[in-house]
Amino acid sequence: MGSQAVPEQLSGVIGSAEPWVVREIGLPDGATATRQSESVFALANGHIGLRGNVEEPYPDGMPGTYLNSLFEERDLTYPEAGYAFPQRTQTVVNAPNGKPVALFVGAEPFDLRTGTLRRHERVLDLRAGTLTREVEWTSPSGVDVWLRTVRLVSFQRPSVAVMRYSVRADAELRVESDLVVNEELPGARDDPRASAVIPRPFRAVSHNRDVLVHRTGRSGIEVASAVVHAGADGKVDVGPDRIRWSAAGRGELGFDKLVAYAWNAVDCEATAVRERDAAATAGFDVLAAEQREYLDDFWSTADVELDGDPEVQQGVRFGMFHVLQAGAQAGPHPIAAKGLTGNGYDGHTLWDTEAFVLPVLTYTHPACAGLALRWRHSTLDAARERARELGLAGASFPWRTITGPECSGYWPAGTAALHVNGDIAAAVLRYHAASGDDDFMRTAGREMVTETARMWQDLVFADDSGTAHIAGVTGPDEYSALMDDNIYTNLVAQQNLRAAALDDEPVELALPVDRSRGVHQQAEGFTRLPEWDYEGEQYPLMLHHPYLNLYRKQVVKQADLVLAMMVYGESFTLDEKRRNFAYYEARTVRDSSLSAPVQAVLAAETGHLSLAHDYLAEAALLDLRGGGESGGDGLHIAACAGSWIALVMGFGGLRDEGGRLSFTPRLPAHLPRLCFHLRWRESVLRVTVTPVDVTYEVTGDPITFRHYGKEVTVAADQAFSVGIEPEQDRPAPPSPRPPKRRAHS
Repeated sequence: MGSQAVPEQLSGVIGSAEPWVVREIGLPDGATATRQSESVFALANGHIGLRGNVEEPYPDGMPGTYLNSLFEERDLTYPEAGYAFPQRTQTVVNAPNGKPVALFVGAEPFDLRTGTLRRHERVLDLRAGTLTREVEWTSPSGVDVWLRTVRLVSFQRPSVAVMRYSVRADAELRVESDLVVNEELPGARDDPRASAVIPRPFRAVSHNRDVLVHRTGRSGIEVASAVVHAGADGKVDVGPDRIRWSAAGRGELGFDKLVAYAWNAVDCEATAVRERDAAATAGFDVLAAEQREYLDDFWSTADVELDGDPEVQQGVRFGMFHVLQAGAQAGPHPIAAKGLTGNGYDGHTLWDTEAFVLPVLTYTHPACAGLALRWRHSTLDAARERARELGLAGASFPWRTITGPECSGYWPAGTAALHVNGDIAAAVLRYHAASGDDDFMRTAGREMVTETARMWQDLVFADDSGTAHIAGVTGPDEYSALMDDNIYTNLVAQQNLRAAALDDEPVELALPVDRSRGVHQQAEGFTRLPEWDYEGEQYPLMLHHPYLNLYRKQVVKQADLVLAMMVYGESFTLDEKRRNFAYYEARTVRDSSLSAPVQAVLAAETGHLSLAHDYLAEAALLDLRGGGESGGDGLHIAACAGSWIALVMGFGGLRDEGGRLSFTPRLPAHLPRLCFHLRWRESVLRVTVTPVDVTYEVTGDPITFRHYGKEVTVAADQAFSVGIEPEQDRPAPPSPRPPKRRAHS
C-alpha cells in the first residue's frame, strides 16, 4: 500500500485549554507547524534541552538537542569593516542526540506518512515535567500498532535525560535506538532572527559501546555522552558518531533509555558515566518522582491563578514552565532568548534575560535569578575589554553573547543599545532587595553595578545650561537608532549611577518633552519625525523595509517609552502616562514579542482594562497557539515571562521601585479572581484580587509594602483585606496593529 493522507481530524492542533497540561491531537501539517510544535513540546532543565521531535525519522522536523553554552565559533564578515567590529561570533550547535528510535513492524518501518494513523496525541504535563506520546497506527500491511513514550529531562539531576518506550503489535518487533552525533540539519532561513547552520560541528575524540566523546572544531569544547538501555536484552553497534542499541521481540517490547552529558568538565567521560550510572541505578520511576517533587515546590510559589479565562490560565502556566526550563540552574549559566527550545538568535543571551525573565524568577525562584546574575559576573572581564575597545571606562556588556564576547555584528541595534548595562544593574538591585543575598552583593553584584556606572559616567555630558544628556544610543525600540536622550536609557543609567554613588551629587538626566503635543519624547526629536503610513502594511516591517526608512520615521517596533513608564513609573504622573500611552499606541507595531506584555501593564494602569486583557492574551498565547514569529526556532522565553508580568504587574499592580514593593491592583469585571504569590526575603506574600477587593496574606516574617500609596505591614497568619474602587474600562486608543479582540463579558 502507498502513502495515505492523515485524516483532517488528526491534523495536529493544540487541544482545548486545560489547566495543567498542553495536549496536541494529531500531527502538525507541514514543516512550519511541525517545528512550532517541536518548540512547544521541548523539555529542558537549564542545562539540557530536547526539542519535541518524534522518535522515528520524520522529514519536516528540526532535530535539536542543546547543552547550555555548548557552541561553535564562526567568523563575522563585513562588506566594509570598522574599528571595534566583532570579528567572531558564537553559535549554539546540535549536541549528541539520544532521542531517535526507529521501529520496524515485521519488515515495515514505523512511518506515520504511510499506513493509517488512527490516533496521535502528545501531552506536556506541567506538574509532572514529562512529555507523553501515544500513537495508534495500522501498518500498510494491516498490522495494528500501539506506541507509548514518556520523556523527562531531570531538574534534580541536571546531566540526565530519560525516555520510557513501549510498543505492542501482533507481529515481530524490532527497534534501533541511537545516540547520534553530527546529524544533518535543515538549512538556515532567510531571517535575521534565525540561526546559522554549522555542518558537522564535532570531531570524534573517542568512543566505546556506551560513551561517545567529541570536541567542537574551533571553540574546542569537549562533550561526552553516555547512554544505557534497561528493560530488554539487545546488542550494540558503535562507531565514532553513533551508538546503536538494537532489540527485538514479538507482540510487545519496552525499555528505558537514559542519556547523561558532560561538557566543559575536567574529565567529561568519567563525569558522564558517573551521572548516567547513578541515574540508571535510581531508575525511571524514582526520576519521575523526583521531577514531580521539584515541580510541586516550584508551583507552590510560582503559580498564578486566573478565573474566567481558561486559555490565558493555561498560557501563563505554560509560560512559567518554560521560564523554569530555561532558567533552572545547578551552577551559573546564561539564559538564552530561546532558552533550550531551539537555535534561534544563534542561542544568544540578550537583554531580555535581565529585563523580563529575571524579574519573574526573582519573585518566584530567586536561586535561579542569583545564579544567572553570577554568570553575568563571570563575563565581567570580557565586558571590561569591550568597554576599552569602545573607548569607554568601566564595563560594557554585550548585546548578544553565549560566553561573554560581543556576538552582534549589527552595531546600530547592538553595540549602541547600551541600556543592556543598566538592565543588568537594575536586575542586580532588584534581586538583592528581594532576596537579601548580601553575599552575592559583596562578591558580584556591587562590582557589576560599579563598573557599569563607570561606563555611564563616561558617557554623560552637560550642556551649556547644566542639563545632563546621553547622546547617540539605541533604546529598546530597534526601529529608532542612535538617538539622543532616549528616556528609557537615561532612566536606567540614572538608577545605575545613583546606586553606585560614584559622585556626591545625584545625576538628573534629561527626559525630553514635546510640550506642543503634551507628551514625552521617546528620544529627543522623535515626535518631530515624519509619520509612517500603515495602510496595507506587512509585518514585521524589518523584513519588508530598509532600516533607513524605519529609522527616520515615527514607527515603534516595541514598547520603549511605555517600558520606561512601567519600570520607572514614579518619574511620570498618571496623567502623563495616559497621554503618553495613547500617543505611542498609535505608533507601535509590536514587531517584537517583548512588546505586548509591557503594553498590557500600562493599559491596565491607565484604565484600558479590556485592552490590557487582549495584550495579556497575546503574550500568553504567542507560542502556544502558533502565531509567534519565528517560533519554530524556539520559544520566546521573555514573552513566556511576559504573561506573568502582564498579570502580576498589570492587573495585580505590582511595582518594585527602589527596593520597595507596592500594589495598585485592578481587575476587569469579566475576570472574577486573580491570585499570585511573591517571594520576598524569607517570606511569601499571597495576593488575591477580585474586581472589588484585594487580600494580602503572608507566610514567614512580616512584609511592609504600599497599597495604593499607603504603607501596610502584614504579619504571618494575618490577612489584610481592603476594598478597591472598580475602575471604568476606558476605550482602547487607536493603534496601527491592535491585538486580536476577544469577547469580554
